[in-house]
Amino acid sequence: MASEYIDHKLALLPDLPGCYIMKNKSKEIIYIGKAKNLKNRVRSYFRGSHEGKTQLLVEEIVDFETIITGSDKEALLLEITLIKKHQPKYNIKLKQGTNYPYLKITNERDPQLIITSDVEKDGALYFGPYPNVYAATETQQFIQKIYPLRKCNGKQKRACLYYHIGQCIGPCDHEVPVEEYAAQIEKIKRFLNGDVKEVKRALKQKMLEASESMEFERAAEYRNQMRYIETTVEKQNIISNDFTTRDVFSYYMNKGWISIQTFFIRQATLIKREATLFPCYNTPEEELASYIVQFYQENNHILPKEVLVPEGIDTELLAEVLGVTVKVPLKGRKRDMLDLATKNSEIALNEKFKLIEMDDKKTIGAVEELSEALQLPFISRIEAFDHSNIQGTNPVSAMVSFKDGSPDKNQYRKYNIKTVKGSNELATTQEVIRRRYSRLLKENKPLPDLILMDGGKIQVNGAMDVLENELGLDIPVAGMVKDNKHRTASLIFGETHDLVPLAPTSQAFYLVQRIQDEVHRFAITFHRNVRSKNSFSSRLDRIDGVGPKTRTRILRHYKSVKKVKEASVEEISSLGIPVKVAERIKEELKTD
Repeated sequence: MASEYIDHKLALLPDLPGCYIMKNKSKEIIYIGKAKNLKNRVRSYFRGSHEGKTQLLVEEIVDFETIITGSDKEALLLEITLIKKHQPKYNIKLKQGTNYPYLKITNERDPQLIITSDVEKDGALYFGPYPNVYAATETQQFIQKIYPLRKCNGKQKRACLYYHIGQCIGPCDHEVPVEEYAAQIEKIKRFLNGDVKEVKRALKQKMLEASESMEFERAAEYRNQMRYIETTVEKQNIISNDFTTRDVFSYYMNKGWISIQTFFIRQATLIKREATLFPCYNTPEEELASYIVQFYQENNHILPKEVLVPEGIDTELLAEVLGVTVKVPLKGRKRDMLDLATKNSEIALNEKFKLIEMDDKKTIGAVEELSEALQLPFISRIEAFDHSNIQGTNPVSAMVSFKDGSPDKNQYRKYNIKTVKGSNELATTQEVIRRRYSRLLKENKPLPDLILMDGGKIQVNGAMDVLENELGLDIPVAGMVKDNKHRTASLIFGETHDLVPLAPTSQAFYLVQRIQDEVHRFAITFHRNVRSKNSFSSRLDRIDGVGPKTRTRILRHYKSVKKVKEASVEEISSLGIPVKVAERIKEELKTD
């Protein structure tokens, strides 16, 4: 199930093509994909059930980002570039090849149709990319059957088999006129650009003729070729011959913040995107111009041959400072790229505002709801307590602090219970409340606006007794009551322990639930550590030759049984412990 943070981001996804980038808890990119509709595709990962690798991927995702593009084709090109750069572990298939394959019509006297992974500025025509070599090979073989070029090396002394079966234009048999090549290449270009009507019409005619001639195998082959066109061939655009290196800058300004997007165009491909958001203290045009100049002062940003910017930017000044051409595109492909950068800027800034708004609703809004439910002034700081022990052994207590609805981990506290033997909920509560708030009074530190006890009437009464009768404090105390599944059910509040109505779908209820889960987690973790340490200590006490000083030395250095087991006798002895005692320690712990 997706986290609340992921749910918020899913609600903001656009109905546009682009790439999505999945990240794990370490902020590492673990998967990159493309989609015709980002909203539908990305949501599909967090809706419904998955199997195998998809489930493993989804379990690791804690965040994602998206980059919109102008078309599905552009999304594919960007996906290729990003995968090559980041090498995500879940893109195994795409990483096996260095590049996606292209079909290439070579630039020579007798051109060939070949498959290549390198797009060069060599005057050749490139089509693609194709999703894999198989798809490129299928298309190549199909074209060679209907619009053959040179298939052999062109230096045979006689016509090859391919010429006789109609899959080679035959430069070995005779000199093929340049005009014939040009006409054939023009047909291939039209076909790869999606104009397949002529091919289908010709194949249909050949299929009928073969059928009438009782050549059923050949008729079946023509039929299969027609099906291939209908099910496999998609429009492919010729890669632009304009290989000028460009950077595209654009922005979106709203609510005092500016969002800037930079697109890096290399070899007619969007290879990288950088995004930044910061408060805008000047006009957005001046902020962008200043940002661009500072951008290229960094060592890792190399100046391109051309920079594209939106209207309103002083292009002459920028060109003079940077020493490169700076333009404001008004139409065509360059304008499309600028508009895409602007659109990405707007989406990034709006997403930031929406997430802030949702977070405020979850924190500040939740505190306001809780304050209203308890009929208290605004509750800024909440401190919550939970106790933990197993059959009265190793009793501990823990406290967590929430400031304006968010955890304030610097204020978390742990308490080893000193005055209580066994399991005594009332006495444990009184001790920890006494220690916490007498210290705050002594140090003259701020007191909380509300105290939450992870328990019922006993803990609430114990806390109120110490606060009012011993410390003279008037701090509201409420109890977080659980159901039979140990989940938050309700609050009790006041001297008569009235149930406080909190709607299960309200932000106030979710806040109390988060606080209860957090204090329980903190207390349980602390108790486990204490129990483990005490168990380790008691094991050492039973070993002949291990006194208080030796035990303390071992506990401070190794901290756990596991680390002592991994240590050698010589390492233990190096702490100033006799070798025979070190041997007995290893022997005793070996039985664990």
